[in-house]
Amino acid sequence: MHKLMKYINLGSTGIKVSELCLGCMSFGVPERGDHPWTLPEEQSRQIIRQAVDLGINFFDTANSYSDGTSEEILGRGLKDFTRRDEVVIATKIYFPMHQGPNGRGLSRKAIFTAIDASLRRLGTDYVDLYQIHRWDYSTPIEETLEALHDVVKSGKARYLGASSMYAWQFSKALHLARHHGWTPFVTMQNHYNLMYREEEREMMPLCVNERIGIVPWSPLARGRLTREWETETARTRTDEYGNNLYISTFDADRRVVEQVAAIAAARSVPKAQVALAWVLQKPFVTAPIIGASKPHHLDDAVAALSLALDAPEIAQLEAPYVPHAIVGHS
Repeated sequence: MHKLMKYINLGSTGIKVSELCLGCMSFGVPERGDHPWTLPEEQSRQIIRQAVDLGINFFDTANSYSDGTSEEILGRGLKDFTRRDEVVIATKIYFPMHQGPNGRGLSRKAIFTAIDASLRRLGTDYVDLYQIHRWDYSTPIEETLEALHDVVKSGKARYLGASSMYAWQFSKALHLARHHGWTPFVTMQNHYNLMYREEEREMMPLCVNERIGIVPWSPLARGRLTREWETETARTRTDEYGNNLYISTFDADRRVVEQVAAIAAARSVPKAQVALAWVLQKPFVTAPIIGASKPHHLDDAVAALSLALDAPEIAQLEAPYVPHAIVGHS
């Protein structure tokens, strides 16, 4: 294992995960799904192998990423580069996988179909963390929770997690699981970075109180914290969902990016390291989910583990923030 990588309990569980989780949304067949900016398999495998070599043992994907091809590529890569019992594989369910009224969501039918399909694509007989990608307003949460409990009891998943939703929804799910004796959620994968801190109001305190592992997505705000304000990339030109997350023209957002740049220049480190170090130093964060499309993205992420920001620097980074509309729950 890489000397800089450390391992931490995932929430209140006994499973150990690296302090960085590799997000696999950028892996897949570009012609499949709605991610034309994804990396094809050969390039994806290089990133997966580099992650393994750096000591990352935590990998997050979803059945909907590039129409399932992200799961396929991740499964083949991990099989070739490491042993199954050495890695923690997380995947998700909710978004449409085929046309028709039952092709999406969190019904019992959808969950049982989706877990088997994900296991086939990943080439494994279980996932370590099975997560609901969003809240399903069309299915009773009791139906979802009991079905997920049955997935765990069948041996097809070890733990359960949830992703972006309102704190009242997560609290309700935790209460119902406890009341009925069903397997509870042990993680929350939510939207959190220097440009979007609304989760600090209710979700983060709830997770701390319930000892939930927090694995935030988009810790670099889809790269916006790592480049000049006006800069465009191939992804920003085609990532409609991501662009809708950061459509504000708040001067405050620009000032946040400028503060990241100022501290990075003073420290003589890349901006990505500063922005990620800020997330890593939050005591409630277990492991941010980092995306990578180039080798230096992973190198910067690992370097951020040893970048200790001082209190004045943290205050400088946080000072420009203003309240934002809630985004990322749909």
